[in-house]
Amino acid sequence: MTLTFPTARRYRRHDPEKCAVRDLPLPLALTARLLPVAVLASAGWALTSGPLAASPAKEDSAQDTASGPVSTSESAPSTSAASKTYAKAPSPCSGVATKTVKSLVPGAKTAGKEIASTNESVRRTCSWNALKGYDYRWLDVSYEIQETDDKAGTAYQKRITEKSGGGAVPGLGDAAYSVVNLTTEDKQQTREGVVYVRLSNAMVIVTYNGSDFESKKAPSTDEINKGAIKAAKEAVAVLEDAQ
Repeated sequence: MTLTFPTARRYRRHDPEKCAVRDLPLPLALTARLLPVAVLASAGWALTSGPLAASPAKEDSAQDTASGPVSTSESAPSTSAASKTYAKAPSPCSGVATKTVKSLVPGAKTAGKEIASTNESVRRTCSWNALKGYDYRWLDVSYEIQETDDKAGTAYQKRITEKSGGGAVPGLGDAAYSVVNLTTEDKQQTREGVVYVRLSNAMVIVTYNGSDFESKKAPSTDEINKGAIKAAKEAVAVLEDAQ
């Protein structure tokens, strides 16, 4: 049987080590199913965070334009525009508790893997991923620091507009939004949840997704949404403690 997968975009950075289920040779049928996972996820990593990805420096150095046009109120002196509560991003791999990583990404290395950034004071991301049997999970936690509260607010609004169909998460940061989407390609389902949180001039972005490569089904909306929100709450607490 040939295993098919969703596009590389949804499986992004995959650590081939996760596909090493055991040291002994696998049966041919199992090997045929697991090998494409490493190939696909490695290609996804190259597109999103590897050498083929857009340089974070370009995004970081062009935050004014990437976040949309700056309004007149932003350029005028104001208390909001002048404030900068968070000067740098904390360590993203400390953003989620070990027990949470074990729960959301069974089989993953709990230390996580930080993705290289050209400016760690502005943007830092950590990833956890694992293939346990045929069950796949991926978790990303990112911190982004803007120059002002206004710019962070503009960036936040832009992100949630691009990810329509979700809803607000009450009591989390200054503003928080969660959205879950299901995609199907070649009968393989993937469900992904994204949570955006704004705190003053900072943003926390959590992405959590999963698939079952045997049943071709995805985890439930409730499981993915609750998992993403749980990770977001922990990441926000780490940011606040690092202030």
